[in-house]
Amino acid sequence: MASDKQIPPVLWAQRTSCIYLTIDVPDCENPDIKVEPEKVSFSGKAGPDQKVYEIVIEFYKPIVPETTIIKKRGRGVEFYLPKKEEGPFWPHLLKTKEKQHWLKIDFSKWVDEDEEEDEDAGAAGGPNFEEMLKGMGGMPKPSLEGLEDDSDEEEMPDLED
Repeated sequence: MASDKQIPPVLWAQRTSCIYLTIDVPDCENPDIKVEPEKVSFSGKAGPDQKVYEIVIEFYKPIVPETTIIKKRGRGVEFYLPKKEEGPFWPHLLKTKEKQHWLKIDFSKWVDEDEEEDEDAGAAGGPNFEEMLKGMGGMPKPSLEGLEDDSDEEEMPDLED
Protein backbone atom coordinates (compact mmCIF):
# COMPACT_ATOMS: atom_id res chain seq x y z
CA MET A 1 0.00 0.00 0.00
CA ALA A 2 1.33 3.40 -0.94
CA SER A 3 -0.10 4.98 2.21
CA ASP A 4 2.17 2.81 4.38
CA LYS A 5 5.33 4.33 2.87
CA GLN A 6 7.00 7.13 4.79
CA ILE A 7 9.48 9.83 3.83
CA PRO A 8 12.64 9.46 5.93
CA PRO A 9 14.38 12.42 7.57
CA VAL A 10 17.29 13.66 5.45
CA LEU A 11 20.30 15.69 6.64
CA TRP A 12 22.65 17.55 4.31
CA ALA A 13 25.74 19.74 4.21
CA GLN A 14 28.01 20.88 1.40
CA ARG A 15 31.44 22.01 0.31
CA THR A 16 32.39 23.67 -2.98
CA SER A 17 33.20 20.22 -4.40
CA CYS A 18 30.61 17.90 -2.80
CA ILE A 19 27.37 17.26 -0.95
CA TYR A 20 27.13 15.24 2.28
CA LEU A 21 23.76 13.53 2.58
CA THR A 22 22.41 11.30 5.36
CA ILE A 23 19.14 9.43 5.10
CA ASP A 24 18.18 8.83 8.73
CA VAL A 25 16.74 5.30 8.73
CA PRO A 26 17.95 3.27 11.71
CA ASP A 27 18.82 -0.39 11.13
CA CYS A 28 18.11 -0.39 7.40
CA GLU A 29 19.84 -3.58 6.24
CA ASN A 30 19.19 -3.88 2.50
CA PRO A 31 18.15 -0.50 1.09
CA ASP A 32 17.48 -0.06 -2.62
CA ILE A 33 19.59 2.94 -3.66
CA LYS A 34 19.94 4.47 -7.10
CA VAL A 35 22.31 7.41 -7.69
CA GLU A 36 21.88 9.39 -10.91
CA PRO A 37 23.35 12.73 -12.03
CA GLU A 38 20.16 14.61 -11.18
CA LYS A 39 18.79 12.61 -8.22
CA VAL A 40 19.10 9.92 -5.56
CA SER A 41 16.35 7.36 -5.05
CA PHE A 42 16.07 5.45 -1.78
CA SER A 43 13.75 2.71 -0.60
CA GLY A 44 14.10 0.43 2.39
CA LYS A 45 12.65 -1.03 5.56
CA ALA A 46 14.04 0.26 8.82
CA GLY A 47 13.59 0.36 12.56
CA PRO A 48 12.29 -2.25 14.96
CA ASP A 49 8.86 -2.20 13.28
CA GLN A 50 10.38 -2.41 9.75
CA LYS A 51 8.54 0.62 8.36
CA VAL A 52 8.88 1.17 4.61
CA TYR A 53 10.71 4.40 3.74
CA GLU A 54 10.92 5.85 0.26
CA ILE A 55 12.25 9.10 -1.17
CA VAL A 56 13.52 10.63 -4.41
CA ILE A 57 15.80 13.64 -3.93
CA GLU A 58 16.14 15.80 -7.06
CA PHE A 59 19.24 18.01 -6.84
CA TYR A 60 19.66 21.71 -7.56
CA LYS A 61 22.54 20.85 -9.95
CA PRO A 62 24.10 17.58 -11.20
CA ILE A 63 26.42 15.36 -9.18
CA VAL A 64 28.87 12.64 -10.31
CA PRO A 65 27.32 9.20 -9.60
CA GLU A 66 30.45 7.26 -10.62
CA THR A 67 32.55 8.62 -7.74
CA THR A 68 29.79 8.70 -5.12
CA ILE A 69 30.57 6.97 -1.82
CA ILE A 70 27.75 5.29 0.12
CA LYS A 71 28.14 4.00 3.69
CA LYS A 72 25.46 2.08 5.55
CA ARG A 73 25.63 2.81 9.26
CA GLY A 74 23.45 1.90 12.23
CA ARG A 75 21.68 5.27 12.22
CA GLY A 76 21.22 5.52 8.48
CA VAL A 77 22.81 5.70 5.05
CA GLU A 78 25.49 8.33 4.40
CA PHE A 79 26.42 9.67 0.97
CA TYR A 80 29.42 11.59 -0.31
CA LEU A 81 28.21 13.10 -3.59
CA PRO A 82 30.80 14.95 -5.71
CA LYS A 83 29.36 17.96 -7.52
CA LYS A 84 29.70 17.88 -11.29
CA GLU A 85 30.80 21.52 -11.27
CA GLU A 86 33.02 22.61 -8.43
CA GLY A 87 32.28 26.16 -7.46
CA PRO A 88 30.17 28.30 -5.21
CA PHE A 89 27.82 26.74 -2.68
CA TRP A 90 24.39 25.82 -3.92
CA PRO A 91 21.68 28.10 -2.53
CA HIS A 92 19.65 24.96 -1.67
CA LEU A 93 19.93 21.19 -2.10
CA LEU A 94 16.77 20.52 -4.04
CA LYS A 95 15.67 21.43 -7.54
CA THR A 96 12.65 23.11 -5.96
CA LYS A 97 13.00 26.10 -3.63
CA GLU A 98 10.09 24.95 -1.48
CA LYS A 99 10.95 24.08 2.11
CA GLN A 100 10.53 20.39 2.87
CA HIS A 101 9.66 19.19 6.38
CA TRP A 102 11.89 16.10 6.03
CA LEU A 103 15.05 18.01 4.98
CA LYS A 104 17.37 19.47 7.65
CA ILE A 105 20.89 20.89 7.74
CA ASP A 106 23.53 18.53 9.14
CA PHE A 107 25.26 20.94 11.50
CA SER A 108 27.88 18.32 12.41
CA LYS A 109 29.23 18.60 8.84
CA TRP A 110 28.17 22.11 7.84
CA VAL A 111 30.63 24.97 7.25
CA ASP A 112 30.00 28.40 5.81
CA GLU A 113 31.34 28.93 2.32
CA ASP A 114 33.77 31.64 3.42
CA GLU A 115 35.16 29.38 6.18
CA GLU A 116 35.66 26.30 3.99
CA GLU A 117 39.41 26.87 3.44
CA ASP A 118 40.01 26.82 7.21
CA GLU A 119 37.87 23.72 7.56
CA ASP A 120 39.75 21.84 4.84
CA ALA A 121 42.82 21.83 7.07
CA GLY A 122 40.92 19.47 9.42
CA ALA A 123 39.30 16.13 8.71
CA ALA A 124 36.36 16.01 6.32
CA GLY A 125 33.25 16.94 8.23
CA GLY A 126 35.06 19.03 10.81
CA PRO A 127 38.32 19.66 12.58
CA ASN A 128 39.61 16.90 14.83
CA PHE A 129 40.06 18.73 18.13
CA GLU A 130 41.09 15.57 19.96
CA GLU A 131 44.06 15.08 17.61
CA MET A 132 44.95 18.76 17.93
CA LEU A 133 45.04 18.48 21.73
CA LYS A 134 47.19 15.33 21.59
CA GLY A 135 49.66 17.16 19.37
CA MET A 136 49.77 20.08 21.77
CA GLY A 137 50.51 17.86 24.76
CA GLY A 138 47.45 19.02 26.67
CA MET A 139 47.20 21.77 29.22
CA PRO A 140 49.52 21.90 32.27
CA LYS A 141 47.83 20.87 35.51
CA PRO A 142 47.70 23.55 38.20
CA SER A 143 49.83 22.97 41.29
CA LEU A 144 48.28 23.23 44.73
CA GLU A 145 51.69 23.63 46.30
CA GLY A 146 52.12 26.87 48.24
CA LEU A 147 48.42 27.36 48.91
CA GLU A 148 47.70 27.91 52.60
CA ASP A 149 44.82 26.53 54.57
CA ASP A 150 42.73 29.55 55.51
CA SER A 151 40.71 27.75 58.20
CA ASP A 152 42.66 29.62 60.94
CA GLU A 153 41.54 33.01 59.73
CA GLU A 154 38.73 34.96 61.36
CA GLU A 155 35.19 34.12 60.42
CA MET A 156 33.28 36.56 58.28
CA PRO A 157 30.51 38.43 60.08
CA ASP A 158 26.89 37.71 59.18
CA LEU A 159 25.29 40.00 56.67
CA GLU A 160 22.90 42.55 58.10
CA ASP A 161 19.27 42.56 56.99
